[in-house]
Amino acid sequence: MNPDAPGRSSREILSDANLNLPLERLRTKRATSQDATRSTPSSPALPQGSGPVAYLAVKGDLHQRLLDDLDRRGLLGADEEQLAEVVREFVDQALTLQELPLNDSERRRLVDDLLEETLGVGPLASLMADPAVTDILVNGPHQVFIERFGRLEATEVRFRDAEHLVRIIQRIAARVGRRIDESSPMVDARLPDGSRVNATLPPVTIDGPTLSVRRFGRRRLRREELLQLEMFSPAIHTFLEQMVRGRRNLLISGGTGSGKSTFLGAVAEAIPSTERIVTIEDAAELILDQVHVVRMETRPPNIEGRGLITARDLVINALRMRPDRIIVGEVRSGEALDMMQAMNTGHDGGMTTVHANSPRDALARLETMVLMSGLELPSRAIREQIVSALELIVHVRRFEDGVRRVESIAEVRGLEGTTPQLQEIFRFETRGRKGRRLIGEFVATGIVPRAVEELRNRDIHVPLEIFQRSQTTDHA
Repeated sequence: MNPDAPGRSSREILSDANLNLPLERLRTKRATSQDATRSTPSSPALPQGSGPVAYLAVKGDLHQRLLDDLDRRGLLGADEEQLAEVVREFVDQALTLQELPLNDSERRRLVDDLLEETLGVGPLASLMADPAVTDILVNGPHQVFIERFGRLEATEVRFRDAEHLVRIIQRIAARVGRRIDESSPMVDARLPDGSRVNATLPPVTIDGPTLSVRRFGRRRLRREELLQLEMFSPAIHTFLEQMVRGRRNLLISGGTGSGKSTFLGAVAEAIPSTERIVTIEDAAELILDQVHVVRMETRPPNIEGRGLITARDLVINALRMRPDRIIVGEVRSGEALDMMQAMNTGHDGGMTTVHANSPRDALARLETMVLMSGLELPSRAIREQIVSALELIVHVRRFEDGVRRVESIAEVRGLEGTTPQLQEIFRFETRGRKGRRLIGEFVATGIVPRAVEELRNRDIHVPLEIFQRSQTTDHA
């Protein structure tokens, strides 16, 4: 059969080069292969009339053989510099053996693509490089969505097939010391750039593998920037700054993607630089400017089920580290009890976030989490702990126009009978629409929080005029 025949598949072309051989044997094989090609009338060529398709096929075959070789040699977990050198050598020798008719530009592209496929996130590389993309959602090999500027949109990004997507998922997991396969079909991890990754494989997801990437910027959005983005008003900015300086205990509530972590980082900016701060997160994403910061991160169990370190373990340990402030990125379970106890025993100025639909729902969620600690406490005792510990609840929300805003700020005012009492201080009121944009204003309810007078006695002054009902800010 003529090796130049247009119908010849890329797999047939590549099989001639014996690229499934271990890399260290390629050097000895190279001379023999070159002698053989000298006696061949012409070198194999990519199929005519289907360049992009053939290119992808060649790249796919090379990539699979490369991965097999790296896996056999135990190099998939090697550092990036070592892997890059090995990959370049493999590609150079493979192309020389096969004598594929690629010009310099195509050759560089193939090397770059294979490096990205081997070291990076494959087809997702362009999305990961876009600073405007905040979420990447992969629902199988042929359906990739992103969130950009607060809105979900479909993309043209595709994986070759389910196996290709699984390889990317497994590589992402392996690079951060995690494992995902049929025996362990779910993984949750943090990438070196701080992005959070969740992936699933069948049978957990019936229709195929999925991948979700929540991205975080390398720098923190400052309060002034969030003010310009209309996340809150100048009055709210002033109020929260003084509350943080005055070491008030703060809970930030909101739904998924509402901006809780971003808001937490911005509020923490007001903490004096003289204080020792301990942060506790499942995936370290808080970026603080203060010089005296100890960052702690939970750890999942290894494949043998050992080595688990929970947020509760870290909160308990943080109390022994002489912290001035403890910041928990998000309470999800029994650590809520330890956080409330810390706030009630002299560790003022604590901050945390919780998934909830409203300030009142946040209190109910905290009660449920305290019960998850395993201690059998009566409901009234739990509620007393919570309302004694917390002073302010800030609820943030992503509105229908995609803008994240503070929807409500409420003061916790104790129990009335067995019911926690909340008093709203500020809220966002929607007035209408201007195109896709909501028109509304941040409104002060006229209530002055009790903490204002207490802080005044400590020479921390909150302007009383910001609480007047007339102090509103229109946002269109």
